Amino acid sequence: MRAIGLECTAHTFGVGIAAFDEKTGENCIEINRSLSYRPEKEGIIPAECARFLEENAPLVLKEAEGQIRAKEIDLIGFSQGPGLAPSLSVGLKIAKNLAESLKKPLIGVNHCRAHIEIGKFLLPIADPVVLYVSGGNTQVVFLDIGGNYRILGETQDIGIGNAIDKLGRSMGLRFPAGPKVEGLARGGEYVPLPYYVKGMDMNFSGLVADATRKFKNMAEKSPKKAQADISYSFQEVSFAMLAEAAERAMAAVGKKELLLVGGVAQNKRLQEMLEIMCRERGAKLYAAPGEYNRDNGAMIAACALLGLKRGVGNYPEDIRPNWRLDAD
Repeated sequence: MRAIGLECTAHTFGVGIAAFDEKTGENCIEINRSLSYRPEKEGIIPAECARFLEENAPLVLKEAEGQIRAKEIDLIGFSQGPGLAPSLSVGLKIAKNLAESLKKPLIGVNHCRAHIEIGKFLLPIADPVVLYVSGGNTQVVFLDIGGNYRILGETQDIGIGNAIDKLGRSMGLRFPAGPKVEGLARGGEYVPLPYYVKGMDMNFSGLVADATRKFKNMAEKSPKKAQADISYSFQEVSFAMLAEAAERAMAAVGKKELLLVGGVAQNKRLQEMLEIMCRERGAKLYAAPGEYNRDNGAMIAACALLGLKRGVGNYPEDIRPNWRLDAD
């Protein structure tokens, strides 16, 4: 079985092909191409982003078309939500046109579920607690006996990725700030910052506000040291919050595996902290390879394919900008 996946929820348009060999039981990714909108100064401007994606998506499709053999494709999946409505609308239009031209069925995929399913598609993992950390989402999740994802804890305001980008903008760093903050943190020293965890829920806005205020005060003396110290401290505090929530969730549901997914999952310090926590619990940490953690078409293809194997699918009439992971 083979599926094409189209990702178009925010700033990235991606095309991927995922395959499942029914004879060997092996999964693989055959194609993973993408192109991203990068704003000049501030964060994402939705209308401008959608125009960029609509104009440039054909370039990504053209790169992949040599490997898209219609007779070998079983279905097409696209990211139906959640996400930015203008970007999602672009994705829906492209997906319907592709499905019509290839004469293949089209199903809508939950973007959040796809971030999780790509990890399960590629890794030898059985029944994990999932820590999903991205720009717009931060959730601690597990799969119930009915095959539905349940959220044990989540951010009560903004996702960890957005929090890092907000902090980055306040320190003069361009979008996306995550890799830059991670690099600066390696040379930083600890500055006390507030810690917000209640049960398995987290808050990041207050942490960003306090870190921003302290950066401005410190930058008057040494801007570079202020960047390094605040980056280091922000990572240590926010990632400790994530580790606490994940550990509490693992204890609550009795799991010995933790799957780390989403764009922020690429951060090496976060992986290191979670590895220590898991080792101390006698548990195992898994993280998907880097390119499959950021938004990409391969994860949409894998999720569509796994849905087909389970005999389920959401056949799209429209986009779902607020589609929660636990809604269905």
